[in-house]
Amino acid sequence: MSDLTSLIRLHKWQLDEKRRALAELEALRDRLGEEARRLDEELARERAIAERATFVSFGLGGYIRSMLQRRDRLTDSVRQVEARLTAAKETISLAFAEVKKYEILQAERQRRDQLRRMRRETAALDEVGASRFHRKALNTDT
Repeated sequence: MSDLTSLIRLHKWQLDEKRRALAELEALRDRLGEEARRLDEELARERAIAERATFVSFGLGGYIRSMLQRRDRLTDSVRQVEARLTAAKETISLAFAEVKKYEILQAERQRRDQLRRMRRETAALDEVGASRFHRKALNTDT
């Protein structure tokens, strides 16, 4: 039977690559969320300034509209990244199951090989013991 070590190593490497991609997606989601938070803070500051200075408020409507559109785009981007995260987690789960399957198969093969070796050793030792017994029996008969 063939050794599965290289196949296991390949699947582990692929799993690690998928985990790295997941980490990158999570970092992107966090950056987008932070950008949306900063945008909300900026909007609140601009509204506060507009409330104090009436001459600024005439241009505020267009500014707020553009900022709200920008926030909507950020929100859409976050949703898209979340969907990609969900898919990536599922892919990682399947890849992990694949690695485990090969590791369990390899462990089972090693266990069977060990059992076979032990049986051969036991049979060899039994034969040595039996031949000594027969020799001793022959020597005591004469």
